[in-house]
Amino acid sequence: MIIFIYFVTVIVAIIAAMYLLGYAYLFNGISKTYLRGKSSANIDDGKLFSSNLIATKTPKLWEEAPEYNKTELPKNIVDDLIQSNTASFIVVKNGKLVHEQYWNGYNQLSKTNSFSMAKAVTVMLLGKALEEGKIKSIDDKFSNYFEEFKNKEFGDQLTLRNLAQMEAGLNWDEDYKNPFLPNAKAYYGKSLIDATFSRKFKENPGERFEYQSGSTQLLGFAVRKAINQSLASYLSEKFWIPLGMEQHADWSTDESGMEKTYCCIHSNSRDFAKLGQLFLDNGKADDQQILNLDFINQMKSPTQKSEEIYGMGFWINNDNPIKHYYFLGLQGQYIIMIPEHNMVIVRTGSYNNLPKTDRGRPDQVKFLVNETVQLFQ
Repeated sequence: MIIFIYFVTVIVAIIAAMYLLGYAYLFNGISKTYLRGKSSANIDDGKLFSSNLIATKTPKLWEEAPEYNKTELPKNIVDDLIQSNTASFIVVKNGKLVHEQYWNGYNQLSKTNSFSMAKAVTVMLLGKALEEGKIKSIDDKFSNYFEEFKNKEFGDQLTLRNLAQMEAGLNWDEDYKNPFLPNAKAYYGKSLIDATFSRKFKENPGERFEYQSGSTQLLGFAVRKAINQSLASYLSEKFWIPLGMEQHADWSTDESGMEKTYCCIHSNSRDFAKLGQLFLDNGKADDQQILNLDFINQMKSPTQKSEEIYGMGFWINNDNPIKHYYFLGLQGQYIIMIPEHNMVIVRTGSYNNLPKTDRGRPDQVKFLVNETVQLFQ
């Protein structure tokens, strides 16, 4: 009996300490991962979180090319996709579907987590807000939107451009495995403001490239304040509806209804492919310019401080013989644009040990680009 009481006392003390130290979100994480047989966030966990609807209105189905699904994928591509636990693989060329394949029970209607592909979508919303004059300049200071940053060391120098280009200088460790670091708090916590506004700066913004989810979350806060509506509704009006997306999508939020702008748009792969096609079409959909071409060029122009691998929301590979740029999400979510071949490749799935030996760029992206272009010439 004494041992039992001691055990209960220790447990209660641990729980109390977790709350006092700001780690209560770990209980939410445990219930949404380990107690469901998962070891981390996964592509199917959208239904476990609150979300805002990204509505579509008049769905427009992809046109299938005459050669649609008539070319069998070679063994090296199939092996790579299966071994990396792929859910979907889609190839669009010249604006038409040429290949579409699913594994592990997924299909055309399956919604999966975009993870960090949402970062590029958040930058797209920034571009639209600039175009509409809701934001005066990409070089606006973040403190213009949230005055408390004027009192932070280095905080009064932070601009929206710094956030979009991952040059914020935040004290933010981009670690997806350590539950005590900020990514876990942002993902499983109740308040995105608590997870991000509490972070200090370790250096002056604009000095160095460092990929940080906190940067895009802060950018999302600024855009949302500027447009005075939810980011999901703005995304619906400005992109989802004009692109004729086939399904409504969902954007995970914290308890206040703020979107997790560094991640977590839950959509199907066909609609993800339409985002890629928008950029190949220079921001046009049905002859309507829905995103400014100058801003698109900024997004896909590699920055010097990133050593030419990152622009604004996009990862870029111009040193590969086949140049490409792409949306990139955790566990291998890709929307890849290959301008020279007018091709979009979408891959979704759960690649938990995604190799990134090319300065933060996944090896699989370059492999899929080179092999797929050769296959569908």
